[in-house]
Amino acid sequence: MRVAAYVYPGWHPIPERDASFHPGFTEWELVAGCRPRFPGHAQPKVPLLGAYDDRDPVEVGRRVRLARAHGVDALVYGFFWCRGKRVFQDALDLGLLGAPEGRETPFALMWANRMPRRVLPVRRADLPVIDDARRVRTDVDDFVALIAHLAGRYFSRPNYLRVEGRLYLSIFDSTFFVAELGPAAAAQAIAAARAWLAANGYPPLHLAAIDPAAHVIGDVRALGFDSVTHYVLLPEWRGEPLQGYAACALRRAGEWAGYAARSGLPYMPAVAPGWDASPRGADFGPARPDRYPWSPVVTGEHPRLFREALARAVDFTAGHGHPDPLVLVASLNEWSEGHYLEPDARFGHGWLEAVRAAR
Repeated sequence: MRVAAYVYPGWHPIPERDASFHPGFTEWELVAGCRPRFPGHAQPKVPLLGAYDDRDPVEVGRRVRLARAHGVDALVYGFFWCRGKRVFQDALDLGLLGAPEGRETPFALMWANRMPRRVLPVRRADLPVIDDARRVRTDVDDFVALIAHLAGRYFSRPNYLRVEGRLYLSIFDSTFFVAELGPAAAAQAIAAARAWLAANGYPPLHLAAIDPAAHVIGDVRALGFDSVTHYVLLPEWRGEPLQGYAACALRRAGEWAGYAARSGLPYMPAVAPGWDASPRGADFGPARPDRYPWSPVVTGEHPRLFREALARAVDFTAGHGHPDPLVLVASLNEWSEGHYLEPDARFGHGWLEAVRAAR
């Protein structure tokens, strides 16, 4: 069993956000500027090691060393690709792979098949949660081109993460991937990508479906996926505006076996230390909308409770017979959504220490 933490690569300026916001904008502005919105609201989240540019191999290496020392075995970087266009790539290419620690740390990629938001903090609740312009549309040829790009730049690296010898790749919005192509073309795209890898001398793929919806999950095995997992699986998204961490984590753990049964695939459990996307949404006061990024805030989060949640995930993988399981943690550094392992001013190194204690 290995613990793999997701990494959000959005902590450096990019031209697209310079144009939408102002030159040099990053979400650190949102994190630092968030204020409590109800009594006891733990905002702002303050990074103990300070804000950083995730293109900087020194700063990234420092954080990777800490994570590895506390039991994080691998990192799963978000990979933003839209028909050959990439954004946030420098966090991976310069930050992680530019650091000696990063070149030695197992890493994998999660295809983030949507583009970053163009308005932050979100100020209008009457617009779609996901603007149609942000959706990443694909087809068989484009998906094979994505896999070929990943193979040449990343799959060939000796530290690329494998599960049972297979190259691990996940798709963030697996439901949209299937809906956009249709089941037949989705299966064709996955099969064509596998054929391309075989023809070009690469190991086979382990393709993970993240959060497949109820109308999709029964088909993912036939489509060619190898496992099911989640990014953040913690609050009830349409539930009460404030939800306690302990109850959320325990309830979600009770759902893991169902995901495996409905998909007919191994379920790689996903655990998060918290959830609070308040920095990404404007403060509406008592009229808070009931949608992302004003989705429910998880309260009462604590490293002890996170350790218990992660230990349940470790036990789950041990009891379900997969020969090479992963436990996923969201995330190493998603500060603007309130789930991170990096040290903070509130608990110090407590989140990382919880990982080590749960192993």
